Amino acid sequence: MVALKIYLLILFLFFSIDLLGQGIPTSFPILEEIQRRNQLRAADTIGGSFLLRPVFTGDTLYRVTEKLDLPFEIKGFELGVLPIVNTTRILSGRPYGWADYGLIPNPGIQTYISGGVQAKYKFIHLTFRPEFVLAQNAGFHTRLEEMTTAQIRNRFFYWNRGDFPEQFGDGVYFRPWWGQSKLTFQYGAFEIGGSTENIWWGPGQFNALTFSNNAQGFPHFTINTTKPAKTFFGNIELQMVMGRLQNSGFEPSQIDELNDRFFTPFTGDSRYTNAITFTWSPKWVKGFHFGFSRTFQQYNATRGNSFNDWFPIFEGVTKDNFFEDGNTVEFDSDGRDQTITLFGRLVVPKTKSELYFEYGRRDHSLNWREFTLNPEHARAFIFGFNQLFDVPEWGKTIQIRSEITHQQESINRLIRYPGIGGGQTWHTHNAARGFVNYGQPLGVGIGAGSNVQTVEISLVEGVEKKGILFERLANNQDFYYKALLQFTERKPWVDLSLGFLYDKQFNNLLLSSKLQLIHARNYQWQLDPASTPDFPKGKNLTSVMAQASLIYFWNKD
Repeated sequence: MVALKIYLLILFLFFSIDLLGQGIPTSFPILEEIQRRNQLRAADTIGGSFLLRPVFTGDTLYRVTEKLDLPFEIKGFELGVLPIVNTTRILSGRPYGWADYGLIPNPGIQTYISGGVQAKYKFIHLTFRPEFVLAQNAGFHTRLEEMTTAQIRNRFFYWNRGDFPEQFGDGVYFRPWWGQSKLTFQYGAFEIGGSTENIWWGPGQFNALTFSNNAQGFPHFTINTTKPAKTFFGNIELQMVMGRLQNSGFEPSQIDELNDRFFTPFTGDSRYTNAITFTWSPKWVKGFHFGFSRTFQQYNATRGNSFNDWFPIFEGVTKDNFFEDGNTVEFDSDGRDQTITLFGRLVVPKTKSELYFEYGRRDHSLNWREFTLNPEHARAFIFGFNQLFDVPEWGKTIQIRSEITHQQESINRLIRYPGIGGGQTWHTHNAARGFVNYGQPLGVGIGAGSNVQTVEISLVEGVEKKGILFERLANNQDFYYKALLQFTERKPWVDLSLGFLYDKQFNNLLLSSKLQLIHARNYQWQLDPASTPDFPKGKNLTSVMAQASLIYFWNKD
């Protein structure tokens, strides 16, 4: 048996075979965007909703292996080599960047590498695609120590309810991981098994409220569809996961004295998460997809072993479903953190358009009356669109796409909480310390309480693209208003950026690149040395981010 394994490994190093029904990893450079554009052209090779990713495809661009004539026959066995992906980023001066498989949002140079093999034997599917991140992990100036004690305490309010370190330890950051790997058993449209791959729930192109590829993937047991399952009322897609999340263990501030004074250390315990998503594509409304998701997380030390402890996703939605000694429990004594999202996507191939939304709520309502009267509490939302315009004279297509992601607390905070400072924001929780994995949010990666608006205009032809990107990021708005900085000389920290996009194919090699100029107004809420109370002036900072992804295919049809 050992000899057979060694022989198969040697064969793999020199040859490979064609695999059908391969999955594109979540947010795979270039290819996922092509599949999404194909839906708008009515040339869809997936037939899915794009509300549950990774997607599976029969696109020849991703069939990258050749047939192998084995000297012996193993009926039903297939083996192949997967593309090698390398993303390298250089960032000057300050943190920036998200949705990048665990690359850290720190200045300096860093790189991500992933590749591996895929095997199938009858209904057993194995993907081994490890990855690692190597980052310079340079520090940057914040001038947090120049703020008042009350302002610093409010900064740590979010750090003590989340896990968003400014710097990921001291020195070089190196993190190997199982990456986009999984072992599953498939039957028809369904599969069950274990995985460490990133998942993406919801229609977002740049962000997602629940799961995205912003953080490193986490180990989880999964039951899911691999393609739309047909029913008498339309197609459905679903996934349920049971997984383990970890905190980074890093202190949040780069200033040790402030950490010692204000930070509540992590316990070292891992967190259990249980989540479910369901998508419905009604057969009566072609191109419309609608779904919901629900997630729970809590530290293992506070979790029991009953059915509801392992599967809290099946419990009641409101807090008045929970009783203790005959009284309603308004705050979950077990430290559970829940989020619920609703999302939809409308695809109109006739006009080559798509519209989508995602709306989420982080906190339980006490009852349905409270939800009806106060639906904007603890909410976040995403809106976006994608539009194609064919230009026959050029033989190319103009693509315009845009997305708004809003996490900042609503004006409801003024009546919901004592004072005007508000409460917690999206991806934070008092007991569960944030919906994060190893220091990065699982969904929205732009920063706690931040909002972003993105517009991309590009000229595309097949896999190739030339475009520009406009982005406005309002950083940590919830902290700004909780710390009452609006009554001081300090103004909101807003990043305005312009990016240049270039995707190109060179035989078996694909290049996806971006050069982004980022101008930060009132960077880190700092004051310019020339600022005075009568003429307040914030400190501005201009930085550059250069990023390139190289994807090498072993064989190109």
